[in-house]
Amino acid sequence: MHNVGVVRSHIAEIRGDTASSVQLVAVTKNFGPDAWQWARDARCDGVGENYAQEALAKVTATGANHLPLHFIGHLQSNKLSALYGKVHTWQTIDRESVILGLAKLHAASGGDAPRVLLQVNIADETQKSGCSPQALEKLVDLARSSHLDVGGLMVMGPTSADPISTRHTFREARKMCNELGLSECSAGMSHDYRIALEEGATIIRVGSAIFGERPQ
Repeated sequence: MHNVGVVRSHIAEIRGDTASSVQLVAVTKNFGPDAWQWARDARCDGVGENYAQEALAKVTATGANHLPLHFIGHLQSNKLSALYGKVHTWQTIDRESVILGLAKLHAASGGDAPRVLLQVNIADETQKSGCSPQALEKLVDLARSSHLDVGGLMVMGPTSADPISTRHTFREARKMCNELGLSECSAGMSHDYRIALEEGATIIRVGSAIFGERPQ
């Protein structure tokens, strides 16, 4: 809980009166189901998982006693149906097939529209998922017309971790959100969340800065 307090203090320091608008998502990849309970006790705003099978196992282990689940890994279309109804926010929507797959599941099941963030690859790194900035507006329009709840954008900082490039990436993400009328900007992880906060992120995804070294 101390580590969460440190992150919260950084949010308050950087964002001041708007600190309450920032969501802290605890990234629990490779940690056991106890990490979900720990994150809840520490009053994080959500838990983030990268892999479908791991997320589903933790849902089974914790039942309904867990924070909102954010899926933050690369999405395979064949995993959508298993995850549907369990994921609170889909942060890595980056192509038409996933949008249409979620829309089909929503039409069949009814209920609230799936909450989605569009992942954009601003740094243009081939090893990372995300649509190109040029394709973003078309995907946002498709998601909206498919009756998904489009909350905002998700971005990852450059692999180089160069602070100047990182700041540029996060600043561009916030600018794109504003231009598209989107409120949420998910940017920043353990090593760069302070820069993300300075550039207007509303969701930060923090793992090792909370839990320590990640098990392999």
